Amino acid sequence: MPSTLVHVAVAGLVGTALLGSYFDRRAILTVMAVGAVPDLDTLIGIWISGAHRAYLHSIVLPTALALLLVWDVYWREESWVGTRWGEYGIRVAWVSLFAVIFAHSLYDGVVNGVNLLWPLQDRFYDFSGELLVSSERGIIQTFIDLSPDGGTVEGTTENTHYYTGVDPSRGEEPENVERIFHVIQSGERLLLTVVGFGVVGYRLWAEE
Repeated sequence: MPSTLVHVAVAGLVGTALLGSYFDRRAILTVMAVGAVPDLDTLIGIWISGAHRAYLHSIVLPTALALLLVWDVYWREESWVGTRWGEYGIRVAWVSLFAVIFAHSLYDGVVNGVNLLWPLQDRFYDFSGELLVSSERGIIQTFIDLSPDGGTVEGTTENTHYYTGVDPSRGEEPENVERIFHVIQSGERLLLTVVGFGVVGYRLWAEE
């Protein structure tokens, strides 16, 4: 699964691309920090089994916040966010929500799975797969199983646990349990992490 470091790097790419003229140190650090927030449900998982990849990884909360932001910015006579932080704050808020959904929740959804609609629905969805063109079989995609008895559902919070160094297994662990804290798990994610932090670093340097 992607580590928090990788999610932060991808959020940095999202922020650098979408902040536009509002890019500065405070804005990009806010986007990157918010992009890491979903992994806090790892700590919740210590006390509530199945919380990781569900409680804070669900897109329900950021979607609700996005609707609230739409109401505040476009429907109210005077926007609270706009009054307090101006157009700068509105842009940072939008980009932060975008980073949470795409740089974290949906990224995890294509790597092992995520409880996408919790608490409205308690189902983990795994969209990992591939898209290829075969000279014999034509176009093939395995992201979503479209067969009559297929699907993308992988389990619920009752029977699904994602290993982390903080919470290696469901329930109590023995005192001598090995705790592995993944930093970067593949060359592809290493490249993505280097590019993400590199782009953010360059943009900060260029803005000085």
